[in-house]
Amino acid sequence: MTTHSIRKAKLADVTHVQALINSYASGNKMLPRSLHDIYECLRDFHVCVEDERIIGVCALHITWDNLAEIRSLAVAEDRQRHGIGSELVLRCLEEAADLGLTSIFTLTYSREFFAKLGFLEVDKAMLPHKVWADCIRCPQFPNCSETAMTLEMRK
Repeated sequence: MTTHSIRKAKLADVTHVQALINSYASGNKMLPRSLHDIYECLRDFHVCVEDERIIGVCALHITWDNLAEIRSLAVAEDRQRHGIGSELVLRCLEEAADLGLTSIFTLTYSREFFAKLGFLEVDKAMLPHKVWADCIRCPQFPNCSETAMTLEMRK
């Protein structure tokens, strides 16, 4: 069995991260990300690497005091259902704890996946307005069918 590892993203990963994210975006499963977006937020990303191939990505993006978003979670189609998505989210949550963040949210089409990780569904209106900056660029705005979910971190 091939093993994988999770690490922070590096500059050499940017085009691979973009390709994986945009493969999901092409199916309207998440927002597309430009190279500029990824370079600008590169330090937000963790990647899962297997045999020198990036097979998964996930970002922890700080939006405000004590608030961050889990976003851009994508796992290569041939590596789904192997726990890689959960590992990536848990790694981001470890980083959130290290940073002292107390509240994490996500906007997702995969409600069951995040519920298994302890996230609870909330009304989108409960999230701060700052959260919606990316939504304006979404082709589904303002008729979004994503579910807003939050996780309160233990202190």
